[in-house]
Amino acid sequence: MLGRDEAQNSGVYFLTGSDPESGKNAVYVGEAESIRDRLKSHLEKDFWNHVVFFISKDENLTKAHIRYLEGRLIEQAKQAGRAIVKNGQNSGAKLPESDREDMEIFLEKIHQLMPVLGADFLVPPPSSISAAPQEVLVCEIKGHKATGSLSSNGFIVFKGSHASLEQRPSAHKYPWVVNLRQRLLEEKVLVPENDVLVFTQDTEFPSPSSAATVIHGGTANGLTAWKNKSGKTLKELESV
Repeated sequence: MLGRDEAQNSGVYFLTGSDPESGKNAVYVGEAESIRDRLKSHLEKDFWNHVVFFISKDENLTKAHIRYLEGRLIEQAKQAGRAIVKNGQNSGAKLPESDREDMEIFLEKIHQLMPVLGADFLVPPPSSISAAPQEVLVCEIKGHKATGSLSSNGFIVFKGSHASLEQRPSAHKYPWVVNLRQRLLEEKVLVPENDVLVFTQDTEFPSPSSAATVIHGGTANGLTAWKNKSGKTLKELESV
């Protein structure tokens, strides 16, 4: 990935992994005028095993822009509280109002893409996992069934739902799939029972796709994997 020409551009990046002392999820948020060069200086950091970076396709991110993004992302990651933020101090930069608006749109795109990449540390914690009732949806694979519903922060899989015990080949192409399932097993959110994994509690995911991926044991499109009792997919329901 760092061999791509885009990695020479300016942007923001995330180093993710586990805190060596607590074992909890950890993230470092950074900015650089050359992503590739900056990441070389982070090789001594022993907690991270995954990197995601964002640049502008128009190559028009200035130093002030990326410092503003870094500051906002550090603040949002700390507020979400889903991972230990390894940054020693906050960053940030003042921008004209028009530039701030552009960067807030850029932030929205980052928030949309991060859950798809298996990173949920920017997702705000649910105020209540039993908030407004939603239609119950079903996800099935090889005769195993999981139920859940949309939530304000993503998707909730209900206690007692089943997930595939085995991982599909596609899981190994994306380390976050394997890591997420392993974390849920370690936290006893998923427990083996005969030939299936069982959810021991209501569990919120950042997106329908990340929930379906855990259930399938490999990458899955949540918009088509989740269906209502009439057989309509989530994609069909959202297009109504």
